[in-house]
Amino acid sequence: MIGFARLAAIAASGALAGAIALPAHAAPVTDADRAMAREIVSELVAIPTVKGAGHVPALIATVTRRLKAAGFTDADIITVPVTVDTEPTAGLIVRLAGRGKAKPVALLGHMDVVGAVPGSWDTDPFKPVEKDGYLYARGASDNKAGVSALLATFIRLKRENWVPSRDFLLVFSGDEETGMQTTKALVKHPLVASAEFALNSDAGGAEMEADGSNPVFSIQSAEKTFATFLLTTSNPGGHSSAPRPDNAIFDAAEAIQAVRTLRFPAAFNEITRPMVESLAARSPGAFGTALKALLANPQDTAARGIAERNPESALMWTTCVPTMLKAGNAPNALPQTAEITVNCRILPGTSIESVQASLQDAVQKTGARVTLDNAGTASPVSPVNPPLFAAIRRAVHANYPGAPVEPSMSSGGTDGREFRSQGIPTYGAGSLAMVRVLDARAHGANERLLLKSFDKELVFWDTLLRDLGK
Repeated sequence: MIGFARLAAIAASGALAGAIALPAHAAPVTDADRAMAREIVSELVAIPTVKGAGHVPALIATVTRRLKAAGFTDADIITVPVTVDTEPTAGLIVRLAGRGKAKPVALLGHMDVVGAVPGSWDTDPFKPVEKDGYLYARGASDNKAGVSALLATFIRLKRENWVPSRDFLLVFSGDEETGMQTTKALVKHPLVASAEFALNSDAGGAEMEADGSNPVFSIQSAEKTFATFLLTTSNPGGHSSAPRPDNAIFDAAEAIQAVRTLRFPAAFNEITRPMVESLAARSPGAFGTALKALLANPQDTAARGIAERNPESALMWTTCVPTMLKAGNAPNALPQTAEITVNCRILPGTSIESVQASLQDAVQKTGARVTLDNAGTASPVSPVNPPLFAAIRRAVHANYPGAPVEPSMSSGGTDGREFRSQGIPTYGAGSLAMVRVLDARAHGANERLLLKSFDKELVFWDTLLRDLGK
């Protein structure tokens, strides 16, 4: 999943050194290649791979036909079937065989999409419409653009009979948006489990101005995980005509206030410290000063109070916020229970159990009971990898000379967390550049893909794979 979490991570990135020379062996991407990629993405977004629709196998069949036409064999194309809530779905692995024995590189994307609210779109979300330089459709940016760019790259490399020094693996999941059961199955497949690292097309990318200026690129190297807790208060209840001094809703209100004032400590890792340093350097006034103070002293409460006014500061600490409230059973009855849903976004290295304990301590005086409702997989920070990052920068600079490219952490989740949790360092390496604010439509109405940015993805992936596979 990209959207706000991805864009927030990119916005926190800062400047880096200038352009790096392109590898001499990079082959030109042609207009025919770009036309093929656009055809693929239009074809894929027309398949409504929403949970419950059962269409992921149909998308895999469509992709398989194209791969076989390019020369991939049955042995190269591996479907990993999974049943999720009685619905047959699947993951897909495609192997571009290499000549050497180095560990393979996994290239990630997801084939599923979230649903679309009827009537909220200006067009049919599952009938692609090209307008004003954009392709409008559900999944156009999240993540069928990434899937299509990788497919088009594999197809053109296969047609050229290019043999890399190591295996490259397309690894596409079928339920990233809803549960990642296919992701968990894919990462355990022997081919995938042997990967040296993974590059995720569903993370990274860039923000830029509407005129294409000032693009800032991100290499997503860490993710917060999530946990949803239920805070429940109880009371004997009674008739509303005879109110009592204690009340489940009164207790819930106090619990909400306790969550509001709860603070988790500021913490920095090898990814977030340079992010905050860069953000501080680019932020004028009190916010920038507060960030610098927190970098020097994470316990500076005055600086934290200032920094918290800006949502970008959330990358420095775990956050918990109430998102839903349910109480009572009748308008003339005193409530016997009240239930608050609290969603937490948790820094790498912080356990879900410790967050639950902190919540319980915070609400203890209210009598609320804290239980875990749902949680994502916790994953470590992927280590800084200088040779890989240099290759990613070269690939970005093939399209955007001199653009800043920096590691980042996102607050939203992707398939990458399942790979990191299994010991495979994973980096969000898509280079899709989107217009700040205006193109942040993933999961919302009128999702769209800037086609001139999508065209450049072919140069990015071609340059990067040839560099890593030389």
